[in-house]
Amino acid sequence: MSEPLIQLRGVTRRYGSGASELMALKGIDIDIAAGEFVAIMGPSGSGKSTAMNILGCLDTPTSGQYLFRQTHVESLSRDQRARLRRRYLGFVFQGFNLLARTSAQENVELPLLYRGDGAAARRTAATRALQSVGLGGWEDHTPAQLSGGQQQRVAIARAIVTEPAVVLADEPTGNLDTRRSHEIMGLLLALNRDHGITVLMVTHEPDMAAYARRMVHFVDGGISRDEPNPNPVTAAPAELAATEST
Repeated sequence: MSEPLIQLRGVTRRYGSGASELMALKGIDIDIAAGEFVAIMGPSGSGKSTAMNILGCLDTPTSGQYLFRQTHVESLSRDQRARLRRRYLGFVFQGFNLLARTSAQENVELPLLYRGDGAAARRTAATRALQSVGLGGWEDHTPAQLSGGQQQRVAIARAIVTEPAVVLADEPTGNLDTRRSHEIMGLLLALNRDHGITVLMVTHEPDMAAYARRMVHFVDGGISRDEPNPNPVTAAPAELAATEST
């Protein structure tokens, strides 16, 4: 049996000290295999966002081990973690996090620019990524000219343009209505199913978590339940999945 893509062993995260100390994570153990689609759930303050930040190499554990492809991430320098992020991870956020005065094409090219790719390679890859999320022909539009659903599609294209092993999605449908939410979930599902990208998604919405094949519930800094989803959604509802044209 192959080793898990991601392993957390006894991971804790403490903020502050003394009377103001907060233990956000209290000894987390979890294995995530390549190709999984995992929903991470829990109330505010449960530790799910802290765990996501550690998994995304945006934060480091206070103690414990984080192995990514058998590399001890907790021992890496800041620069080494940044290189791991750029090479293997893509991010999708609730607030889209697009540059306002920059075209969709240029927004999607940004991770490749940071990686040092040449202009021609960046343009080709970004165009392909936008086409894959249904935004071919929208390359020159700025975020202000796009709907919320289209902005999140641009954000997903930006996340996948580097061909990451893992996409980390933090409340990706939090700012969208029901139809756009299901469209975005359909895209994440296709990335996972058709391209083998591991998807780790924080959500508080059961309807969105239903797309995942595994659900991990956090409570008070620990994992309260980690269980397979017996009936995952395999496609966005037909009446909600129509591609938006405006």
